[in-house]
Order: sequence, then C-alpha cells, then structure tokens
Amino acid sequence: MNQQKTKPGAGANRTVPGSFNDLVVRFYKLHLPTIAASTAADYRAVIEPLRAKHGHKRVAHMQRRHVIEIKADLAATPMQANKTLKRLSQMMDLAVDLEWRTDNPVKGVKRFPVNSEGFHTWDEGEIARFYEIHQMGTPAHRAMTLMLYTGAAKCDAVKLGRGNIRDGRIVYRRRKTKKNPEGFEVNIPVHPYLAETLEHVAPSAFTFLQTENGKARSPAGLGNSMRKWCDKAGLPLCTSHGLRKAICRRIAEVEGDVFKVMAVSGHTDIKEAQKYCERFNRKGKADSAIAGLPAGAESEQNLTNHPARFVKNPINALKGKGK
Repeated sequence: MNQQKTKPGAGANRTVPGSFNDLVVRFYKLHLPTIAASTAADYRAVIEPLRAKHGHKRVAHMQRRHVIEIKADLAATPMQANKTLKRLSQMMDLAVDLEWRTDNPVKGVKRFPVNSEGFHTWDEGEIARFYEIHQMGTPAHRAMTLMLYTGAAKCDAVKLGRGNIRDGRIVYRRRKTKKNPEGFEVNIPVHPYLAETLEHVAPSAFTFLQTENGKARSPAGLGNSMRKWCDKAGLPLCTSHGLRKAICRRIAEVEGDVFKVMAVSGHTDIKEAQKYCERFNRKGKADSAIAGLPAGAESEQNLTNHPARFVKNPINALKGKGK
C-alpha cells in the first residue's frame, strides 16, 4: 500500500504458537541467560537438530512413541542420545508449566547405558608423549601446560593472561559454575614448570594462548587445536577436558584429599571432586590404611571404649553375688 517492495519470504519463518519452534524460543529465553556461554552452546548443539526436524510440529501431539523414535535415531551415539533426551525432557517440563500439555512424554524412557567416566583422563605416559612431540615454546606446549597445571577449562584458559598473575599466584574466576553465577574464584600458586613455560610468551601478549596473529583464541578454537596436536602425538583418546581431569587425578594420587582437589579445580560440588579420590590410588590408600592399624595386644591397649561384654566386673560386685 505504501508502494514498498516486500522482502522475499517475509513471514515465512514466523513461529507458530504451540509448535516445537515456539517452545524452543521460550526455552532459550528462560534458560540460556542463566548458564555459561559454553553450556549454552552445548544446549543449542543438542536442540537445534531437533528443531530442524520437528520445529513445525505441535508440542501437544508428541507421544511416548515419538520420543522412542528420536532415541532410536541416535542409537549410534548413545551419549548424544542421552543428552538429547535430557534436554527434551526439560523442554517438555516447560510445556507442562505453560499448560500446553498435561504430561512429560520423555519421563520413563530409559537412557542408553554408557561409560559414566566421560572424557578420558590423561595418564603420565600420554602426558610425556605429548611433551615429546611438542617442545617448550610452541603453542601446543603452552596450552597443554597451562591447562595441566591450573585445571582451567577451555572457556577459562583462553582468557588467562599476565593480569591473572599476582604475587606468584594465578587468580581467576571459573565461568562455568552452577551454584555461583559470578564464578568461583580459583587462587593457586604458579607451578615452577608453568612459570618457565610462560616465559616464552611475548611481553605484549594480552592472553597466554592468543593466536600468532595476536587475536584472542576461542574455547572452540582451542578445542580444535588440541585435537590436531593430540592426533599429531598419536593420542586419539586425549582431549583438552581430559587435562582438567589429569590434574585432579594427580592431586588425588598424591594427597587423596577431596578439598584440595576442589581448591585447585574450582569444583563446587563435592560429589564431582570425590570421584577422583575414590577412583585413583586406591591401592596406595589401602596400604596406608592397613599399615596404620594396631596389631595384637597393642590393639587391646589402644581401645578406649571396650564392648560391655568384655569389661571386667568390679570386685565389689563379684563379692555381692551368692549371698
């Protein structure tokens, strides 16, 4: 009417109320602002394939058999299938809250059995092999050492620089924390080998892991680079996240203290940190425990609270018997 040309396809992508597309938009609006950027990217990576295939369908029409079909389509990647079911269940809970449906069809659908250990934890042989291929001064060596001796995740490691070094300590806030949206502060001493490695960083560098062009390295970019560096070293199972698990393993093997693991790694959930103390160096802990037990008569002397049946009756009490 105003004699203006409309753009091709205008309105074609408009979200239909009550559709899966509509639910995705609402889910993102509610959840993505409350989580870290890296977690938000994981959410999108799981949800967008569903959106592309089912976006036009009405949420109210989803049945349990449809959920099973989605699970079956992802059977070749069971961990991805389980993540998809988890996100889909969250979205269906939202649909119930919005009164679009009265039930969550995902609940009760069994997950695939998978290895609960997740990412592979680097062992000492793999660490030595990586250092053998990637020498001091290379970006690969620097990235490896920074994550191995700080326990920083990719999203934190790419932001670390000289501004985080204070009085011989490296101080930063973990971005990915559920209990503290502002991030949990990690404050640990700089390991001598890490200090030696960081001496090779140019004085003008804003971050330790910036690219050769002086640009900030993204978490995804660091992950892709680590994949190439690990492949070059013949380490197909190793990943950047596995380095974070490696420092937790080392601490558990040396100290066996869950709180020391948490202080370095920045874990806020004691159950997550406890896994390392439970899994690693069990033989050494058993040796220490058995060696500390008293032996023979020594144990009798060290026991202060004897069971009542072993306590000798007082002499006066014995005299009173038989009268």
